[in-house]
Amino acid sequence: MSSILVVTDAWHPQINGVVRSLERTADELRAMGVRMEFLTPQAFKTLPCPTYPEIRLSLTHKGSVRRMMDEFDCEHLHIATEGPLGLLAAGIAKKRGQPFTTSYHTRFPEYVSARMPVPLSWSYAWMRRFHNAGNGCMVATTSLENDLRDRGFRNLMRWSRGVDENLFRPYEGSVLPQDLPGPVFMYVGRVAIEKNIKAFLDLKLSGSKVVVGDGPQLDTLQREFTDTLFTGAKTGEDLARHYASADVFVFPSLTDTFGNVMLEALACGVPVAAYPVMGPLDVIGDTGAGVLSENLAEACEAALDIPRDHCRNIALNYTWAASSRQFLDNCITAVGGVAQANAVE
Repeated sequence: MSSILVVTDAWHPQINGVVRSLERTADELRAMGVRMEFLTPQAFKTLPCPTYPEIRLSLTHKGSVRRMMDEFDCEHLHIATEGPLGLLAAGIAKKRGQPFTTSYHTRFPEYVSARMPVPLSWSYAWMRRFHNAGNGCMVATTSLENDLRDRGFRNLMRWSRGVDENLFRPYEGSVLPQDLPGPVFMYVGRVAIEKNIKAFLDLKLSGSKVVVGDGPQLDTLQREFTDTLFTGAKTGEDLARHYASADVFVFPSLTDTFGNVMLEALACGVPVAAYPVMGPLDVIGDTGAGVLSENLAEACEAALDIPRDHCRNIALNYTWAASSRQFLDNCITAVGGVAQANAVE
């Protein structure tokens, strides 16, 4: 396969796992000789998503999206998100009989439920129709695959994630204030209600708590938890050095499908404390690189005893090269399956 068009509603200036995964996959596949193109909200006028202004919703129509898809002229279509662009692209592909794949990055029904009284069954029914219309739906973990299969999702394909082990690595010293009492328990990611950050900040722990990131809940949490250090969003080596300055990385989310940030923390030599739910169960599991418990405070304290070099070694099992090859193989399989079905007909 020589060219792939990715349609995504999640793109810069957002900083999240979806955007980083797509960018790293594109870098790796381009190095393999695959032309990767992106159709994103940057091509259109946008408006902020209600309750989540960092997410920009594209203001466009089917004709404009169809024209841009034709201009890219790619061999395969991958739709990464279920937003306005993803819906339009899927509608165009279905009308043309064009095969396409999707990926399930976000537990959207749970996110909606956290913000408004919408039954999970309604949201999942809508998501199921969207993803089942494609020729393959890529998921990151076994737990997510099993969950979606039980909910009636079909054609599920595994697409794991990777970590940049050269950027995210142990660093000498700390970038945090010198007078910050240790040990340091740190959260990194979007500061939003679905990330369950308040559960972390409510814990009674020794030392200090640090939150690295930005989002719609930041102001509220800063006002309520004045003893927590909020650094704002960080990128590149600055982000990696913040990870490496922590003693334990705390992942309080109950709704993430994977959690790239856990791999980044582990690669920096930082053990993970989390709930025993989808994401942590798949990434940490019984690796010994973290502690999973319904009592998050106990998990945080117990994780302090985990050797940092062991955490680093576990993270090195995940590479972006392997992840990207898996993505490409899924695209080839989806197109091949359609071709074989057409040949039989």
